Amino acid sequence: MEKQKLAFIGLGVMGFPMAGHLATRGGHVVTVYNRSPAKAAAWVAKFGGRSAPTPAEAAQGADIVFCCVGDDPDLRAVTTGADGAFSGMDRGTVFADHTTASANVARDLAIEAEKRGLDFLDAPVSGGQAGAEGGTLTVMVGGKAAAFERVKPVMTHFAKAVTLMGPSGSGQLTKMVNQICIAGLLQGLSEGIAFGQKAGLDLSRVLEVISKGAAQSWQMENRGRTMAEDKFDFGFAVDWMRKDLRICAEEAVRLGANLPVTRLIAGYYDELSQSGGGRMDTSSLIRRLK
Repeated sequence: MEKQKLAFIGLGVMGFPMAGHLATRGGHVVTVYNRSPAKAAAWVAKFGGRSAPTPAEAAQGADIVFCCVGDDPDLRAVTTGADGAFSGMDRGTVFADHTTASANVARDLAIEAEKRGLDFLDAPVSGGQAGAEGGTLTVMVGGKAAAFERVKPVMTHFAKAVTLMGPSGSGQLTKMVNQICIAGLLQGLSEGIAFGQKAGLDLSRVLEVISKGAAQSWQMENRGRTMAEDKFDFGFAVDWMRKDLRICAEEAVRLGANLPVTRLIAGYYDELSQSGGGRMDTSSLIRRLK
């Protein structure tokens, strides 16, 4: 693959390793921006490239600009805000956003990008911190097919699957389906493990057996043992899931979709956060049952 000039905005637990793979696996020239300059400096020290003081400066001359920030307001700030990336991008450049945000902001930014002669892809990811570090994320993309085809080969440096789901907003809507499914699955897994513990079963053997049957899931394979051991200091944080489920709930109202179980579990995550567990892994739902 031809080496390209890339920018990456947002170096949190996901963006830091994702940008790293672009530099190491891809060999691309990467310029990074992060709200806290110390994190950008740490990235440059580890992976090379350079950092820029604003999103606009990071985006100057880039072939593709990647982004992974926190929520809708953060995304608007780094794209169309003061010194936002859109103002520094050349016409024809693609902005690929890996933030889990609303479908509305994705559609708005796609329209704004088109006005400026740019392309915008909403491209949220699944796989968590481990997937980002291992370069095995799943990327669900919304936007124009031509822009997608330009960016897909570069995304494969940090992803095992990159799929175009439809027009702008489709990536975010697909991520909402993903989070709705995970929330329900984790609650079921929590109840099953708690029940098995009350019954006096050897949970390691239980999980080994049932993971070979219809109950098998990524969450069971990767979180079942640690849930049984009451370990949650890793992974996808409760407060991140709360944000994601809020976005799902807001979109459900717009669509007229009914999410009774998801609403219930969102409340459980609120309880965990309010009791000091906001940074624990989402599998900590089991804590409510003990």
